[in-house]
Amino acid sequence: MKERKKIYLCLFIMLLLVYLGLLSLLYLSESASGNAQIQTFGDAFWYSLVTLTTVGYGDLVPVTPLGHAVGMVFLLLSAGIMVTLLGAVTSFLASEGMPVLMLSLQRRKNWYYFADCEVESNALAANIYQEDPKALIIYGEKRSGQRDILDFPCIYVSSPLAQVVAKKKNIGAKCKVFLMKENDIGINRRATDLHRLPVDVYARTTNGQDRLSDNINFFHSYECCARQYWRSKPLCNCEDTIVLIGFGKYGRSILERAILTNIISVNQHVAYHIFGNAKEFLAVHFRLGELFSLNEASEARDALIFHEEPWIENRSLLEWADRVIICEDDEQQGWDIFWTLNKYYKLIGRIDLRSSWRVPEVSCFGANEDIYTSQQIIRTDLNKAAIMINEIFRMSVSYPTLGWNQLDDLHQQSKITAADHLLMKARILLQDETLTNLTAFALKRAYERYCKMKRFEDIKEMYRKLDHMRWLRFYIFYNWSYGPVRDDAERQHPMLCPYEELTPEQKQERDAAWEIMGKIYPELE
Repeated sequence: MKERKKIYLCLFIMLLLVYLGLLSLLYLSESASGNAQIQTFGDAFWYSLVTLTTVGYGDLVPVTPLGHAVGMVFLLLSAGIMVTLLGAVTSFLASEGMPVLMLSLQRRKNWYYFADCEVESNALAANIYQEDPKALIIYGEKRSGQRDILDFPCIYVSSPLAQVVAKKKNIGAKCKVFLMKENDIGINRRATDLHRLPVDVYARTTNGQDRLSDNINFFHSYECCARQYWRSKPLCNCEDTIVLIGFGKYGRSILERAILTNIISVNQHVAYHIFGNAKEFLAVHFRLGELFSLNEASEARDALIFHEEPWIENRSLLEWADRVIICEDDEQQGWDIFWTLNKYYKLIGRIDLRSSWRVPEVSCFGANEDIYTSQQIIRTDLNKAAIMINEIFRMSVSYPTLGWNQLDDLHQQSKITAADHLLMKARILLQDETLTNLTAFALKRAYERYCKMKRFEDIKEMYRKLDHMRWLRFYIFYNWSYGPVRDDAERQHPMLCPYEELTPEQKQERDAAWEIMGKIYPELE
């Protein structure tokens, strides 16, 4: 690159010297003639300018033989210069020149860089553009590779990411980089040395890791879909039988989130019927049988019933289920199941279908515009309550504790699960099953209700037991067991036991999960 710049500089200097030499010859030859029109160096420069640009005003013309010769050189050069200029402008517009110039002029905007122009990237970019008036959307490939016509302005530049980021010159917020293909960070050439750049990276992955380095974060589209599903369509008290058709990546995530957050009553006995291969899931979460009835319905606790036979052979179960969730990884297969159920079965419950696009009159979830949002991917707002829970906890204890970014994945997930259950707590306290959005106003009303009801000892015990159920599910899900003292290495905790076996002090600790509502709602306002 430096050698090329040196060559260009030498070429420019040489051309400039030739041009100045011709101007000098023209001036010296013409100024020596008494009847010449070109008498000054400025006249010579003006003549050369109108001649080389092919304007040709005719106000100045050479009269000497040498002047005619120089004029002929300018005339011959004019055509070449115009062709060269036209080619340079065309090349500038067709190459990286124009996008790079546009980047340089918009350094103060918030840059969002996408490594590709796929459907997921476009959905997230559209959401970002609507939410951030200062957004600059950048795609890391040539415009010719874009198949869809987008509804928002953007820049296409295929230069290496390091060169793109360098144009920002650290002005304003860091550039946010999105790798929207699964596990793209390991194979995409644009992902090289990302940890060295002043950027925040969000990479789609299929593993359970949330962070690779200080600036590289992972997100899981399946987990995003599951969180969005249970937030928008929470479990209701009247639902005892839930059917999941499809137990791939989406189905597994939906069941995991149900296990962690669907706790609405100390007497609930929801049976989850799962159709799909669950051998790996049960092998990983081998302690679930301690809290759930496995493969058998129960009137005392929730049940996880895994079916090896095809769903189509369980007509009575499907027709009497309170809810059927179609969550096949293969979207077309999911639609085929949906149409079959609607055409041949008489169902009393609702059918929820995973679909990447919304369809009128169909209860869909997982649409691209719902999953690929800045809240879901960057998670600043989505995890706001979880971060506040951690900060409130840090201020309430006398010993040193870790900030949010220093927590490992288990402890972050613990706070996230507690925050997700706040919506369930609000629904329980307000006895409002239409509530699907945790606002500051709703949380304030729920906390006021809690303050009134906790005066009754039996209700207070019920609240404590309910949160202990939630807490138990989280740690059992991650294969913790009972131990006389807490030991993170051995995954043991002294409170991993039935509520009745807790000490009075341990039972009292469960109040904090309800009291925290009073500290969070002012922050949400």
